[in-house]
Amino acid sequence: MEITKRTNLEIEGKHNKPILADLIFKDDKKPKPVVIFCHGYKGFKDWGAWDKMGEFYAEKGYFFVKFNFSHNGTSPENPTEFLNIEAFGDNNYIKELDDLQSVLDWILTPDFDQAVQIDTKSINLIGHSRGGGIAIIKAAEEERVDKLITLAAVSDFASRFPKEKELEAWEKKGVQYIKNTRTGQQLPHHYQFYKNFKENRERLNIQKSTKKLDIPHFIAHGSNDTTVSIADAGNLFEWSPISKLLLVENADHVFGISHPWNKDELTKEFQHVLNRTSEFLAASVQDLKDEYIDNDEADS
Repeated sequence: MEITKRTNLEIEGKHNKPILADLIFKDDKKPKPVVIFCHGYKGFKDWGAWDKMGEFYAEKGYFFVKFNFSHNGTSPENPTEFLNIEAFGDNNYIKELDDLQSVLDWILTPDFDQAVQIDTKSINLIGHSRGGGIAIIKAAEEERVDKLITLAAVSDFASRFPKEKELEAWEKKGVQYIKNTRTGQQLPHHYQFYKNFKENRERLNIQKSTKKLDIPHFIAHGSNDTTVSIADAGNLFEWSPISKLLLVENADHVFGISHPWNKDELTKEFQHVLNRTSEFLAASVQDLKDEYIDNDEADS
């Protein structure tokens, strides 16, 4: 059966900007486990091979959802370009958590127009990089999430902010800029980003959220990741109560994928990640918990 795609659907968010979403699935009118993907910093739902990832999971029988965070700098008119740089500057972690909640609530409403296609008792989150941190916090908060996969995820938000004099200069000026290496754009961060983080520091503590997880957690990270240290994967593995760790030899932050990705084949590193995560998703929650306990006892 061919894969069906519904693209650039607008979801009403809580912050006066729409959340753009894609649905990828086999239209067999049968309930399927849901996989929701969160992109990372300076990312978007159509980056690189994220669409091919959706096709991979759809072929395996999942209902795949990917979306643009409402303030990621793109817009419904230009979903792959950072033309709304003021929105980018106004983004923060709380808005991203709210956006993910809006996507979850949208999928799980009884009048969702693809409700016949989804198994509401099997909701799984995947997050890449910063989106991994967001997915961890939401998985710890949201009882409807069954499994969690993080790809090259950050383990701490606080350490990624500037320190001392640079932080003081940011506060004084109200904005700082970061270069998007792919496009050459100077993208703004308004000081509200840091202020909002400080106001919500407890909720945004990834370590605390990871330790609270009571669901299976698959952690994948490339050994040559120069964007997010492999030590972050080690932290998450140590903190997460029911976890599996996959270290991918010679893989970078995006497992060898680049944007745009016009090839039919994926890199062997990313294909390996997809194969392993699909095995993880296919296993029952109880089997994964039992396996973790068995492994833990064997190691002790």
